[in-house]
Amino acid sequence: MQDNHKDILGDLNNNQTIQNKLLAIHQPLIMMYPFIHRIAIALYDDKSELFKTYLSSSESESPLIHYESKLDDAPSLKEIIKSAKPRVINDLAILNDGIHEHTIKIKNHGYQASYTLPIYQSEKFLGFIFFNSLERDCFNSDVLNILDVYGHLISSQIIFEIATIKSMLAALRTANEMVHFRDPETGNHLERMSRFSRIIAKELSKSGKYNFDDKFVEDIFIYAPLHDVGKISIPDEILLKPARLDKKEFETMKKHAQLGKQVIESIIRNFEFESFANIDILRNIVHYHHEALDGSGYPEGLKNENIPIESKITAVADIFDALTSRRPYKDIVLNIFSR
Repeated sequence: MQDNHKDILGDLNNNQTIQNKLLAIHQPLIMMYPFIHRIAIALYDDKSELFKTYLSSSESESPLIHYESKLDDAPSLKEIIKSAKPRVINDLAILNDGIHEHTIKIKNHGYQASYTLPIYQSEKFLGFIFFNSLERDCFNSDVLNILDVYGHLISSQIIFEIATIKSMLAALRTANEMVHFRDPETGNHLERMSRFSRIIAKELSKSGKYNFDDKFVEDIFIYAPLHDVGKISIPDEILLKPARLDKKEFETMKKHAQLGKQVIESIIRNFEFESFANIDILRNIVHYHHEALDGSGYPEGLKNENIPIESKITAVADIFDALTSRRPYKDIVLNIFSR
C-alpha cells in the first residue's frame, strides 16, 4: 500500500469556482511540462457569432481579457471548427503577418507555440481551449497525447459549468417570465440593460480600481435581467398602477427586493444549486439593486462600499435604460424609481 499517494486532481472534487478548477488542472500539468505557460478558454456565442475570452491560467498577466471577436475575423480558428480537428503551431512566427488583435497580443506577450483544441458537446461547437508556450517546438506527439487528455478534462468541466448555468437560468427565467406576463416591462429592456451591465463592468475593470475577470463580467451579464424577480409577489393594483405610487403603495413595492431574494433562495434550494460557485452574485443583484450610495435605498439602507459592486452595476444599467429608452410604459418605470 502507498498511503502517501496524493490525488493530484483531488481539488476538482471541492466546491470551488471554475477558475480555481482550471488552476487545479494547470498545476500538475506544469509539473510534467513546465513549458505549458498558459491555458485559456474562449467560448462561442452562436447568436452573435462572437467568441469571447472566458477563463485563463498563466504565470503572468493574461494578454487577452474582456476580449471578443467575430469568428469571421479569425480564419485559422474558423478552420479548426470546419475540420473539427485541433491545431498545432510550434512556431508562432508563421503568424507574424497576422493583423487581428488576438494574434498580435499573443505574439507580443512572447508566446512562441500554441496548441488549440475545439470544445464540443454532442457535436455542437462551444469554444476553444488554448495551450500556449514561451518556447518553440515543444508540442511533440508525446506531449500532445497528454494535452488531449487534459484538454478533454477541461472540456468536461466547462460543459458541466455551462449545463448547470443553463439549468439554473431556465428555472429563474420561468419565475421572471411570470413577472413580465403581468408587468409591461419588455424583454428588449432586459436584454439592453443586461448588455449595459456588461459594458459598465468592462469599463470599471479598465479603470484599474477593479480587477474583474471575464467570468465575473459574464455572470453579471447573465444575472442582471433577473433583478426584479421579486415583483412576482407584488399585487397587480400596485405593480401596474399607471400613476405615481402613494407612500403606502411604495412601501409595498419596496418589498420586491426582499421577496426576490426569497424567490431566489427557494429556487436554489429546490433545484440544489447551493454548491454552485458565484451564486452570491445573483443573490446580491436581486437583493441590493435598490440600495443607494447615501444610504437612502432599500431594503437594508447600505452605503457606499457596503453595497456589492454587482448590485451597483445592475442598478445603473437598469436606470440608464429606463431613462434613455422610448417606451410606452416609461412613466410607470419612473414612478417606481422615484423617491
